[in-house]
Amino acid sequence: MSTLWHGRFASGPSEVMLRFTECLSFDQRLFREDVAGSRAHVRGLARVGILTDAEADAVDAALVQVEEEMSAGTFAFVPTDEDIHTAVERRVTELAGDAGAKMHTGRSRNDQIVTDVRLYCKRELTAVAREVVALQRVLLERAEGAGEAYLPGYTHLQRAQPVLLAHHLAAHCWAFARDVDRLLEARRRLDVSPLGAGALAGSSLPLDPDGNAAALGFAARFDNSLDAVADRDFVADSAYALSLLAVHLSRIGEEFVLWTSEEFGFVRLDDAFSTGSSMLPQKKNADIAELVRGKAGRLIGNLTGILSMLKGLPLAYNRDLGEDKEPLFDSFDQVHLALPAMAGMIATARFEVERMQAAADVPTSAAIDLAEWLVQKGMPFRRAHAVVGALVRRSLDDGEPLASLVEADPDLGPEAAGLLEPGAAVRRRTTPGGAGPDPVAVQLADLRRRIDADQERISR
Repeated sequence: MSTLWHGRFASGPSEVMLRFTECLSFDQRLFREDVAGSRAHVRGLARVGILTDAEADAVDAALVQVEEEMSAGTFAFVPTDEDIHTAVERRVTELAGDAGAKMHTGRSRNDQIVTDVRLYCKRELTAVAREVVALQRVLLERAEGAGEAYLPGYTHLQRAQPVLLAHHLAAHCWAFARDVDRLLEARRRLDVSPLGAGALAGSSLPLDPDGNAAALGFAARFDNSLDAVADRDFVADSAYALSLLAVHLSRIGEEFVLWTSEEFGFVRLDDAFSTGSSMLPQKKNADIAELVRGKAGRLIGNLTGILSMLKGLPLAYNRDLGEDKEPLFDSFDQVHLALPAMAGMIATARFEVERMQAAADVPTSAAIDLAEWLVQKGMPFRRAHAVVGALVRRSLDDGEPLASLVEADPDLGPEAAGLLEPGAAVRRRTTPGGAGPDPVAVQLADLRRRIDADQERISR
């Protein structure tokens, strides 16, 4: 069995070793990037006279054909194809003859694979960022359509203060905006070409790494060949950005699991974005929301695996680095599935506004408004807090309506009792960034501008 390195060995590799070391089963998804890197490398070899123009044209045509075959699913892999690089080179040599055998001149699979993965991450980070923006637009549209509907805001999963539904949905939008920042920052940092670093030390041949970087659309080329082939920071960066995105998806997923329960009853899911039970006829389950919650752990595990693999490696390339791709690919795959599913679920959900508002209108939710009313009358906040807290305790212990206690209290009275009317508390939230109608209107306009600007950033 012939390999790319057979000249050094007196015998071929064992079947056991090949089964353990093969990576074609998962790295073949990099075929487009591998072809792109090879085409740039071949043109670079022609620029410096290592290949003639005729040879470069023949190899380039063969590479185009290989990409077409792989795209169409007609490419015939053979047992000696250890990885995507071997498969591409073997087929190019079949098509272009001796010119194809020159394609790998001045290049190692060490700089080749890291070039492929950087190109892949650059493309996929951009695609994920676009999908995040699409989800943000769904949330923004639902927020804009919610009007002055409100619900309880929670701390410790206990009702705290009423907030506009629009404010709650916008909160998730702002978290996703930070995810877009992280995705694009990861893309910016990885925008460096390693092609030309060779196995670890560069080459004695007159290669053109700068020209190759420009041909592949990278912003720069590597500064240090050892670092270039060893660096997988960008893989960890990408996995981290995806993991935190998954955490944010998990959080909104958890809320939809709670909100769709009969105990909350704040949301009804569309049939197309929910599931039933194989046994219980009445069930309607928020499987999408539950799965994004569960898959967050999977992505965190992928990140942890990548960091653990990297932590003990000496310079430069080590085969351990081959373990970066499967968790990275899985993280991208899961996020690509989750984002449109969540967008569809949220876009088609029905908010049960009356149920939300009834939960928010319990008098105790306006307790802070009573305390702040006393502050405006000149009472120190700690004393006001104690006065209102005592009234809440009496109401809960004795069963007397809080409004009656407030109205009878000498420090409060009928005017303060009006603060407990339905909807009054949420309308009093007036500070910038707050949950009331006026600041939320400003916030939604800011959010739309931010989303539009991010859409432009992604395309750059």
